[in-house]
Amino acid sequence: MGTLYTKQPISIADQIARLKSLGLIIADEAKAEKTLGEVSYFRFAAYLRPMEVDKQTHQFKPNSTFENAVALCEFDGELRQILFAAIQRIEVALRAKIIHHFSMVHGAFWFMQMNLHENEHRFLENLNALDREVQRSKEDFIKEHFTNYDKPEFPPAWKTLELASLGTLSKLYYNFADNKVKKRVAREFNLPQHEILESWMRSLSALRNYCAHHARLWNRFLNATPQMNVNLRGAWINTSQIDANKVYAILCCIAYWLDAMGYGVGFKTNLKQLILLYPSVDTAAMGFPKGWRQEPLWL
Repeated sequence: MGTLYTKQPISIADQIARLKSLGLIIADEAKAEKTLGEVSYFRFAAYLRPMEVDKQTHQFKPNSTFENAVALCEFDGELRQILFAAIQRIEVALRAKIIHHFSMVHGAFWFMQMNLHENEHRFLENLNALDREVQRSKEDFIKEHFTNYDKPEFPPAWKTLELASLGTLSKLYYNFADNKVKKRVAREFNLPQHEILESWMRSLSALRNYCAHHARLWNRFLNATPQMNVNLRGAWINTSQIDANKVYAILCCIAYWLDAMGYGVGFKTNLKQLILLYPSVDTAAMGFPKGWRQEPLWL
């Protein structure tokens, strides 16, 4: 028999009273009520946990303040905005280069040809995902295509793949059999091998989903880890003490990616400024090592 969930919803005023009873200092209850009215208690609680002295009773450490949790929450939101803009730039470039290189070698409909892919099951999954996107698309270029053509069943790669999610794009690249052309795409981003790009794309896709759903990034454990211990041509980092499951690892990948595209300075400046703006935020919880600013990548 499972355990029955019996907790009932409580008002925002009662939420504030409960936090105070657990030792949290709330200087302005009106502001706290406004915050909890805009950010649900369940979401906000993640930013309160670092101040808990007891994870079972949720009792807070001495001098713990509601304002510190607000700062952490705001930092997280601004970090997502910086990352989402960076991911968008990388995603558009990835899409363009995969379409171009794959199509120039294997034609307009390479994504439909099973013999060009490693695994049949993954091939069919990817094709089904593309089919769903095409069927529900309201894009003018898709409507215009089917007005003029009915064969084959998909528009060419440069139209169809514009509808693909980053996750599907990553899976298409991973399952493609021609490693030589995959390597050409990797080299476009100053990466020596396609395996590195594959792992970075998977990690970037997972991060994009977190950003799109406004999920917490601070202190998050990431299951999709990028390959870090690699020899790269561009400025990179000492990876010996880096936890690839932490946000810092994928931040390094993004910075390197954007450096290769000529946009790295802006991203790195924005990130450094954000961290300076919130000195109370524990960056070590995101995997930032001591002295990270002195790494060649971040100079």
